[in-house]
Amino acid sequence: MSQDPILSIRELSKTYPNGTEALKKVSFDVPAGQFLVVIGLSGSGKSTLLRCINRLIEPTSGSIMFDDVDIATAESDQLRRVRRQIGMIFQHFNLVSRSKVLTNVLAGRLGYTNPLLSLLNRFSPEDKSLALKNLDRVGLAEKAYSRADALSGGQQQRVGIARALMQNPRLLLADEPVASLDPVLAHTIMQYLEQINKEDGITVICSLHFLDLVQRYADRVIALKDGELMFDGPPSDIDDERFKEIYGEDAQRIG
Repeated sequence: MSQDPILSIRELSKTYPNGTEALKKVSFDVPAGQFLVVIGLSGSGKSTLLRCINRLIEPTSGSIMFDDVDIATAESDQLRRVRRQIGMIFQHFNLVSRSKVLTNVLAGRLGYTNPLLSLLNRFSPEDKSLALKNLDRVGLAEKAYSRADALSGGQQQRVGIARALMQNPRLLLADEPVASLDPVLAHTIMQYLEQINKEDGITVICSLHFLDLVQRYADRVIALKDGELMFDGPPSDIDDERFKEIYGEDAQRIG
């Protein structure tokens, strides 16, 4: 694994208009090729952190360096070029439910295609071939022409992964990708993310709730509590004492 950081975050803060401080001067580096998991209670700042990294949320202060570009202050053209390289997988899939699975996957090419042609769903044969290949990779080639809302939750999340792969990303952000799924399906989704990380060398930053998944898939864990970074290390270092620091004295380990 290369040790050059693909991402360097410094003093990142986010205060929402209602005064909530979601992130408080968070700093860390992410080496290229790492599988980094972000943990913490609901409201700890996990989703805000991931969404600041690709500027779905505007940071209040701090820097987010990716390829010598500060995402936090990048102008629109520069931001568009950076976002092409950062795939995003959402907790609630974010698919167009009435559209075909193939059309949803092709949406991952929007950063690369003529906007007018993409509005008309006119994608190149090469893009369609790549979409079918990525669907095959997540075991859904036979569902390409089904409507997205005909799929189960686990299948819809696999469509989300295929869509993110259409960007040829160097960094993949997964915001609670298995929170809506049962434990068996959760492992299936995590195994696809692990495969992408190991086989393609794509850096993954994934927020998770369940510690058994963290122990199984993470190279490294960072924990947020009330918007502050309060743990950074291997998952094996999260003993009972650390667990209670992160989640509170009354929290019980599951798994």
